[in-house]
Amino acid sequence: MGVGLLMVGGGLVAGVFGSLLGLGGGILIVPLLNLGFGLPLREAVGVSLICVIMTSGASAAVYLERDVANLRLGMLLELFTAAGAVLGGAVAFLVDQHWLAALFAGLLVYVAWTMIRSAGGQPQTLEAAAALEPAIDPSPGPRDAIEETGPASVGFVDRLSRSGYRVRRLRLGAAIGVVAGVLSALLGIGGGIVKVPTMHLLMGLPLRVATATSNLMIGITASTSAIVYLLRGGIDPYAVGPTAVGVFIGAAIGSRTAHRIDLRVLRWLFVAVLLFTAFKMAQQAVGA
Repeated sequence: MGVGLLMVGGGLVAGVFGSLLGLGGGILIVPLLNLGFGLPLREAVGVSLICVIMTSGASAAVYLERDVANLRLGMLLELFTAAGAVLGGAVAFLVDQHWLAALFAGLLVYVAWTMIRSAGGQPQTLEAAAALEPAIDPSPGPRDAIEETGPASVGFVDRLSRSGYRVRRLRLGAAIGVVAGVLSALLGIGGGIVKVPTMHLLMGLPLRVATATSNLMIGITASTSAIVYLLRGGIDPYAVGPTAVGVFIGAAIGSRTAHRIDLRVLRWLFVAVLLFTAFKMAQQAVGA
């Protein structure tokens, strides 16, 4: 009973972080279950995938209701991400757990470094960030459109764009989506750490739109990977129940309070947790 309550609490924290940052929570759930509760790494990945589905289900509905997420673009990119998730699920059970731990440690360090880089001069809340984002011209010249998308697909890209921004580099975004799907299946994450910067920095979506669209996509990505883990017996039902309940509650809280959260405090707290967890995962990778 006590262990179950601790899993609920850990899932709640991961759900809040995952919803606020568009990451799905898996980046915290996997080390939490592996290091904190002694669950084998591969089984922790399987449980994390189920929890990512819960995060997406709890937060995506709110973002869709507020018309923030770009549903049409998200579903198009998800076709490629799901393909990558199937590929990653096929090879996940062939990779040694020490290599998985090393890969996860590297991923944690990368995310922490990215958040430190973006810390300077950032607005304090997601609402302020959205207000300060420069508007992207929705109607670039024909030359720019042809260079980035090709003359035959300009109309199609226009249908994916919205007032205030225009989708760019769609093919590159789709290719990176495959990579996000592979990482999702291998590491139990929703792929948001790849999807959010790709959509925001490369494809021209405002940050809050990229975060909301990522929350919408990660559930489908995780579902694709989770099916493979379920068929291979890689999901522990005793761990997934309480953790998923906590994640669902945390994601619902995070998505409804995102506009009031001080992102600077959240960012540095998250960085500290990531670096400590990366150190512990690296120890496990080398057998310490």
